[in-house]
Amino acid sequence: MTGIADQAWFRDPALGRILALLNADGGEGRVVGGAVRNSLMGLPVNDVDIATTLRPEAVMERAAAGGIKAVPTGLEHGTVTLVIDGKPFEVTTLRTDVETDGRHAKVAFSTDWKADAERRDLTINALYADARGEVVDLVGGLADIETRNIRFIGDAARRIAEDHLRILRFFRFFAYYGSGRPDAEGLKACSLARSKLTTLSAERVWSELRKLLGAADPGRALLWMRQVAVLTEILPETERWGIDAIPSLITTEKALGWTPDPLLRLAAIVPPDAARMEALAARLKLSNAEAATLKAWTMAAPVNDDMSSAAFERLLYRNGADGITTRLKLALAVARGKAESDFDEMARSARLIKLLDRAVQWQKPRFPLNGGDVISAGIVSGPRVGELLAGLENQWVEENFVSDRAALLARLQERVQ
Repeated sequence: MTGIADQAWFRDPALGRILALLNADGGEGRVVGGAVRNSLMGLPVNDVDIATTLRPEAVMERAAAGGIKAVPTGLEHGTVTLVIDGKPFEVTTLRTDVETDGRHAKVAFSTDWKADAERRDLTINALYADARGEVVDLVGGLADIETRNIRFIGDAARRIAEDHLRILRFFRFFAYYGSGRPDAEGLKACSLARSKLTTLSAERVWSELRKLLGAADPGRALLWMRQVAVLTEILPETERWGIDAIPSLITTEKALGWTPDPLLRLAAIVPPDAARMEALAARLKLSNAEAATLKAWTMAAPVNDDMSSAAFERLLYRNGADGITTRLKLALAVARGKAESDFDEMARSARLIKLLDRAVQWQKPRFPLNGGDVISAGIVSGPRVGELLAGLENQWVEENFVSDRAALLARLQERVQ
């Protein structure tokens, strides 16, 4: 039998203690999902989830008797989080779906492992490992692990009807774990049900899309999403803009050691239009920080790669480094994509890299004056204060920040006389 008993995470004494607790006196607990999947694929394991035949109340009682902290994180869905030495383990009672509407599910607790497996979404996510570390496969997940085939359990259309978010999960897991062409039945079912994505909350859609965009290489998944019109359904902004920039962006990220950035990938596939990005941020309910990042990019002035150092410093001061950095990264990806066959683009890439390095390290100079200085010079509080201050700051920037406070105060006195 296939096993994972030799995995370091599986030999964790805390996990062994929990499995022993759950497997005593007629109960049974098995590790389920991502930890098993990733171990079999040779990938890192972060979270360890456990399924059990015990009801949540019984899990909490056993935990209390064993001196283990138990947090009722989702009792209505059978989930209790057990914490040992600050490390959490989610323990969920086996379930069957009683009622689903594509967004929420009413469940009933069960002791049937096969029924629990069959209610899950994808075969690679429905593998269990028992207390001995032997893998239990009830839905054909091992074969799909071997071929890196991302496949719905049973009827794809039915799985999607149970939870419409599974459309995006199908492509997200393909981005992370898939190989070759996506499963044909799953692809067709996702395409036919794509309009149902509009019934989901914006938060769920963006959370799933952000995870997909954070994959090491989401390019193939985005391509198939575009092919079956799923991408247009959630990001209509990409319809005319396209996703052609993604391959060169991914190549550039890997070559230069950039950390995968979902917002940078998003910026690569949507037009740099402030109004559209504001509407996108509102529609997907992006966080304030995420919306600000996109706004800074769309509002930033274009960068001329052969501009002088002084001009670039002024550009950074007036636009901020964040938006300029995004523009430079996207421009660099395009240039590098052409550099193999174009000497001019190769030279442009080198110039863009230098500008990008400066933008990343840039610290905004502090303007030495404030409104109080203008008022102290004899100007009554009002619009004139801001006008004078803005004029002095603009001149200070144009002179490349060389004037100190004393020089600026002298200049202020000249203007108020």
